[in-house]
Amino acid sequence: MTEEPRADYILTLSCPDQRGIVHAVASFLLVTGCSIVDSQQYGDPDTGVFFMRVHFRAQEPGVDLTALTNGFAATGASFRMQWQIHAAETRMPTMIMVSKFGHCLNDLLFRHASGALPVEIPLVVSNHQDFRQMVEGYGIPFVHLPVAPDKSDKAAQEARLLELVREHEIELVVLARYMQVLSDEVCKALEGRIINIHHSFLPSFKGAKPYHQAHDRGVKLIGATAHYVTADLDEGPIIEQDVVRVGHGMTPDQFVAAGRDVESRVLSRAVAWHAEHRVLMGSKRTVVFP
Repeated sequence: MTEEPRADYILTLSCPDQRGIVHAVASFLLVTGCSIVDSQQYGDPDTGVFFMRVHFRAQEPGVDLTALTNGFAATGASFRMQWQIHAAETRMPTMIMVSKFGHCLNDLLFRHASGALPVEIPLVVSNHQDFRQMVEGYGIPFVHLPVAPDKSDKAAQEARLLELVREHEIELVVLARYMQVLSDEVCKALEGRIINIHHSFLPSFKGAKPYHQAHDRGVKLIGATAHYVTADLDEGPIIEQDVVRVGHGMTPDQFVAAGRDVESRVLSRAVAWHAEHRVLMGSKRTVVFP
């Protein structure tokens, strides 16, 4: 007799910290016919908010996403939870946006093609044509959405961007060095599901050639920050950061190469953690369960 496949799910939640939350979640999973594979939790002493991520497995027939969602509603309401349950095997539909720097795009496409990045990429959007061949070489549609130098068509371009998000049921947008500032309306429409990457020299080295500025000032560490996009430019909640040591014997071009490498690594980790539902949003900062 063939055993029925067992499906895995991810429960994420946040709520006011109080006694009994973990017990209530575990009890629900027990009586529903599920077993816990992995559980992580954190009570924030500064905000009084409790965060939890549970990876669990359905052990009984008939336990599916609909049944779990309907069944957990009462528990969620009793603790005033913000919660979601996701099928663990579902890869998150993700749109990548890029301009004229392709290192992060190339890294994400390779990781996706090799199965190392838990997302599906139905399209890549760019305001330039530079990376069409690269993207289409991976068998992914490339959509060119240019913006006029005077920005006169930016509103129409962003309207089309949001149409593409809806058409492809995009759950995550990744700005892989997309160099157009998004309007407040787009930031609000994609709140909590759009990630950006940039160097960590801000606010010290702004504008053009920040790595060259860092080289001139004798910087010893180069870093990168991946964060959620908000209307406050480059100030959204941080997901991941990393640094690499540099030295006086390196040229400006070597600074740039080191920076591009750390940017690619940080962005790929942030995308993977978001897609695996490991990032929970607090009031101003994230809780990440890696």
